[in-house]
Amino acid sequence: MYTRWINFKTILATIAIAMVIGTIFYSNYLSKKIATQEKKNVEIWVEAERTLLFSNDSASINLALKIISENKTIPIIETDDKDSITGNTNNIDTLHIKQDAQYLQQQLQVFKSYADPIELVLQEKPFIANKYYYGKSKLANEVAYYPLVQMFIVLLFVVVVVIALQNSYKSTQNQVWAGLAKETAHQLGTPVSSLEGWLEMLKEVKGTEAIVPEIEKDVSRLLLITDRFGKIGSKPNLEERNLVLQVDEMVQYIKKRASQRVVFSMNYDKEDEVLAKISPPLFDWVIENLLKNALDALEGKGTITVQVFNENTKAVIEVTDTGKGISKNNIGKVFNAGFTTKKRGWGLGLTLTKRIVQQYHRGSIFVKNSDVGKGTCFRVEINK
Repeated sequence: MYTRWINFKTILATIAIAMVIGTIFYSNYLSKKIATQEKKNVEIWVEAERTLLFSNDSASINLALKIISENKTIPIIETDDKDSITGNTNNIDTLHIKQDAQYLQQQLQVFKSYADPIELVLQEKPFIANKYYYGKSKLANEVAYYPLVQMFIVLLFVVVVVIALQNSYKSTQNQVWAGLAKETAHQLGTPVSSLEGWLEMLKEVKGTEAIVPEIEKDVSRLLLITDRFGKIGSKPNLEERNLVLQVDEMVQYIKKRASQRVVFSMNYDKEDEVLAKISPPLFDWVIENLLKNALDALEGKGTITVQVFNENTKAVIEVTDTGKGISKNNIGKVFNAGFTTKKRGWGLGLTLTKRIVQQYHRGSIFVKNSDVGKGTCFRVEINK
């Protein structure tokens, strides 16, 4: 699925690039074609000016006037044989001319860089000729800028498509996660039920009094795990709980199963309650995963500090260890499915933890800080 997604993005990017390149080439072709036609139009316009200056034929003069008046798009500046502006212009913004004394001179420099002037010879000896410099018409400018507009549209289209596909991909992933979790709960349900039955029978056997309570604890644990997996993908029933008590219960549970060289510290104001709406089984899973992650980082020796407190409109839980820490390159990857630095495990614990916090409790979880060789602090925020 992921490979297909990458391939599709590559194809989409290739199509977008091909469209932009094709548009640029075609726009350049149109620009050259328009420039050629506009040069011819300016030459005709200059010939009309020549007719007005030298012809006595009324019909020719009328035709010349018509040609000159019909040029409403191509800007033209007339200069004398010494390249001084005569004052005669066509399609030049008169408002700009009034507001800025240098405007015409600036436009003339632009026109000079655009194309060679068309000359109207006034006198052969000595050679005297007016020059007509011209610039791009509005249409030519629009065609020139069209590739940029097209590029923006294509990029916008690609962004919208990618976002839509990413949302679709995430939705599919969520469905897979939920389906996998529910199937796991279903598969666990049958053997756990059988174990409960065997446990009841074992209680009747003499000499098993010492082991039955321990087996009962493990069966209860399996029931809890089954219940957690069964709740993934379903809308959880949120209950208002005191997080101090909720978190402390999980700390005590993990503490009993940890090395004696690991010191647990629970910090909170015992007179205050830190209340928040949670799904107790799923929330316990979050704290359990964070504590187990901290234990793995300690590698058998160190300190785990858990803080629970109110901060404005949020309930905050911070789990800090004095373990090996996380490198800067890996901090952004710790919640990715499959990412792990352990020799065993699938790298799904923190991924599930993030999903439970974000999707079911509308909260957030992130690495507050981490230093290699010094330890890591994970922070969970639950909106009240």
